[in-house]
Amino acid sequence: MLLAVALAWAVLQAGRFLLSPLLPAIIADLGITEATAGVVLAMFNGVYALTQYPSGEYSDRWSRATLIVPGLATLVVGFLLFGLVGGLAGFALAAVVTGFGKGLFAIPSRALLSDLFVERRGRALGVYAAGTDIGGLLAAGLGVLVLSGAAWRLPALSVLGTQFPAVTVGFTSWRTPFLPVAAVLAGFLLLYVVWTRDGYRVGSPSLDVVGTVHRLLATGRQRRTLLAFGLFYLMVGGFINFLPTYLAQAKGFSAELASAAFALVFVVGALTKPVAGGLSDRFSRETIAVAGLLVAALALSVLVVADTRVAALGGIAVMAVGYKTEFPIADGVILDNAPDDDLGADLGAARALFLAANAVGPAYVGVVATYLNYAVAFGGLVACLLVAAGLLAWDAVGDD
Repeated sequence: MLLAVALAWAVLQAGRFLLSPLLPAIIADLGITEATAGVVLAMFNGVYALTQYPSGEYSDRWSRATLIVPGLATLVVGFLLFGLVGGLAGFALAAVVTGFGKGLFAIPSRALLSDLFVERRGRALGVYAAGTDIGGLLAAGLGVLVLSGAAWRLPALSVLGTQFPAVTVGFTSWRTPFLPVAAVLAGFLLLYVVWTRDGYRVGSPSLDVVGTVHRLLATGRQRRTLLAFGLFYLMVGGFINFLPTYLAQAKGFSAELASAAFALVFVVGALTKPVAGGLSDRFSRETIAVAGLLVAALALSVLVVADTRVAALGGIAVMAVGYKTEFPIADGVILDNAPDDDLGADLGAARALFLAANAVGPAYVGVVATYLNYAVAFGGLVACLLVAAGLLAWDAVGDD
């Protein structure tokens, strides 16, 4: 189950991150503006965020498989739409369908791992979360191949007396890489269906929104936890979306070097998340989270004041270690606090809040950088990390 859902998460994230490097080609091909493209991506993120809570609660009441299987199937359809359907309407439909499928899959798959790995929950979630970084690296590589028009000529073959002519295969347009993403996800869907021992049940469609909110906000400790990780996700949204632009405009990086620095974040993340998750199983999750936040705050401060490329790259690498630590821990803390029968509902509702905060991050950095400068904008992100660390440190030393 860990193999099936973690690798499926990595592949779907590769498809998601492909949209970033290919966006200029998409805009040119569809004849749309950056604003229109931004609205379509906002539709993707909005549908994904809104689906988190109901998919989580339904996976508690019905079964994990009842949500995971349709989620993977919907993702296959969504990426096929990206690869096959033309025009702005087709692009928007693909974004909405893919966002919906990702929302159906994200919370039930995490809840499934929480069910299966009670004692090693942090490590399992760390392996799962590393799929985001592996997907980012795959997307970066595929993006380079697509934009360079990479192609390979397969030689002529003779099989059992039948002649097959030489053919040329390659990435002929921005749509091409989405088709293998859909095919690989279909393979993981079949693996999951074969391997799962979970049944398929559909029950009442009602949602206990009031009960879920009450559980999440029941104590001061839980409220501080939500606020802390909300600030963290706001920082992530601002940092990761503007890092290449920040490096190019404020630090004098070339486009190629800025892209390499962006990829460095994913490399570090793929290595950091499983280790951080494993440590959080042995020690207090809040303590590990506070340490990661403080490391990230220090490294981001170094990046802001760095006047050499070496110092900037060092700050980025250490920053990645610090902030990538938080992802499996954030999920683990929410799942630790949730009743066994409401794991999916509580995680889905909390992550919907986190994703809403994440969406504010790019807007904050964009506005502050436009009217002031990037140093002030990224300084505000450092403040978010420090406040989040303070809130979690409070929880680490006291009960409520």
